[in-house]
Formats: sequence, C-alpha cells, structure tokens
Amino acid sequence: MNAGRRFARLATDAVLRRPALWRLFRWPLRAQFDRLAPHWDSLRSPDAFAAMELALDALQGPPDRVLDLGTGTGTVALIVARRFPEAEVVGVDISGKMVDAARQKLPPELAGRVRFEVADATRLAYADGDFDLVTLANMIPFFDELARVVAPGGRVVFSFSAGPETPIWVTPDRLERELAARGFAEFAGFSAAKGTALGARKR
Repeated sequence: MNAGRRFARLATDAVLRRPALWRLFRWPLRAQFDRLAPHWDSLRSPDAFAAMELALDALQGPPDRVLDLGTGTGTVALIVARRFPEAEVVGVDISGKMVDAARQKLPPELAGRVRFEVADATRLAYADGDFDLVTLANMIPFFDELARVVAPGGRVVFSFSAGPETPIWVTPDRLERELAARGFAEFAGFSAAKGTALGARKR
C-alpha cells in the first residue's frame, strides 16, 4: 500500500511537470487502481469528501450536466447527484474495475441520470463546453482537456481527501495558476476534516 501511494505521488509530480509522461504512467496506474477497486471504499474515512461538499454548497445555482473525472467507485458522482436532483451526472475513470464497482453501487433511483464510463481524462469523448460542473477528487488534472469540456460560466471543483498528504495532490497555487491561464477565475478554497478543496469559474 505504501509503495502504491509513493508511486501515485511520483506519477502526479512527473505528469504535472511534463504531461507527455502520462503515456508512461497510464497503464501502471490503471493496473494499480484495478487491483484496489474491490476494497477501495474501505480505505476512505466517512468524511473524506467533506471539503468537496463545502465547495458544492458554495456553488451559485444548480448544474445541469456534471462530469466527475477520476470517479473511482463513484462516491463523489453520487454525492453530486443527490445534492442536485435535476442534474445529469457522468463519472469517468481509466480503471475498468473501478467503473464496474461504481455501477454496482449505483442505486436504482439514480440510474436514470447517473452513468459511469471508462475514459482517459487526456482525451474525453465529449463536446467542447459540454458540462457546467466538473469535479475531480484525488485526481491528476489534465488542464487543457479539463478546460475544453467546461462550458463558459461553468465551474470546476478539485478536492484532496487528505490535503497535502493525499498521494495525488496538487498545491492550490499550482491549480490557480494553471486554471487562470485557461480562463478561470473566482477561486475559492475550502477545508474540512483532513481534506481540502478548490473551486473556480470559467469566464
């Protein structure tokens, strides 16, 4: 487990410096998360996404279409779906096993407007500006593709369940710098339990 956490941090730091290195880390990370999928939820504390929930509380107006990048077993996608009962929610992950687990825990009452798909966040099969909210929890960000799929006026929310101790972690300064360069503003930070979150709006 410790080796896996160290590898996730190594991959995050490397890909942030040089996004082209993702092609080297993609398959090992996918295999790692495939192995973790059966017991992934047991590794999370009940308040792991409390900071994410604070950031969602602060949104002005409910979203219509939401993309949860790096959805894992779908926890954040389900939080969003319950919080915004009119929203269509798509959760994507590179790990097929994680997506299978998310589908298995999707409750029948949400099945009509929540779906989970296997996808690589560097090349998403969605139109430009297709979503008015994108969430990323403990996820390596690919800023160009992220900015592409967020609609003008749309929002993005990042969260890290253990703050700087999260294996996949990006500093708030780095997030703000990268997002500002792609037309995002109105940054807002949140913290709860051990977690942190950052929200922003696309101009």
